[in-house]
Amino acid sequence: MKRKIGVFDSGIGGKTTLTEIMKLLPHENFIYYADSKNNPYGEKTDNELFDIVCNIVDYFISIDVKMIVIACNTATTRCIKFLREKYKDMLFVGTEPAVKVACDNNYNNTLVMATPLTVHSDRLNDLIEDNIKNNENIILISCDGLANAIENNNEEKINFILHSLLDKYIDKNIDAVVLGCTHYPLVKDRIQDILKDSVLIDGNIGVAKRVKQLLTENNLLNDSNEDGSVEFITSKKE
Repeated sequence: MKRKIGVFDSGIGGKTTLTEIMKLLPHENFIYYADSKNNPYGEKTDNELFDIVCNIVDYFISIDVKMIVIACNTATTRCIKFLREKYKDMLFVGTEPAVKVACDNNYNNTLVMATPLTVHSDRLNDLIEDNIKNNENIILISCDGLANAIENNNEEKINFILHSLLDKYIDKNIDAVVLGCTHYPLVKDRIQDILKDSVLIDGNIGVAKRVKQLLTENNLLNDSNEDGSVEFITSKKE
């Protein structure tokens, strides 16, 4: 039986990551875990979130996945270091805001949209410090409630949050917007409507490339020419 790649997020947002990985690796088999019961992750303490994530990892290990993709910026920035220490034999790929991509493209003014906990994480600050150039300006936007509104398909709340956060930047010469949460690409058209001249950047393509690289390096690529499969499972709201 072909071993699967496990992918998880706090809900539907990680499907944007899964889609890019499947484009690059069409012969791989996947299992996607939408942890809707514990959405949003951003409201959990570090200990609570680590316990939640470890339960998912334990499940994936019990079904013998060959790799685990954390398709969530919040869970990655807060948990991946400790997961790698606890599960030394498992391959993990995380999802981070694509700050490096923005800096490498020499955008002068970049907005980084992310959850409050990602905005205040040491990892995001490290990414900025490691990549920003002297002529570049990076503005962090804490998008409280946006991922949850997208998860629940609350159109009115989504529009209210986006306009309240972004309208002030319409005439500020924003070159690029980094979508620092896997939920945000699901509303990228609306973001583009507000910031019409800005380039939108998400990290999903980079994640897909990293997945392929690690599978190749560890001789875990599926060598079949058959189309891959994907299984979706979800935790349930109480």
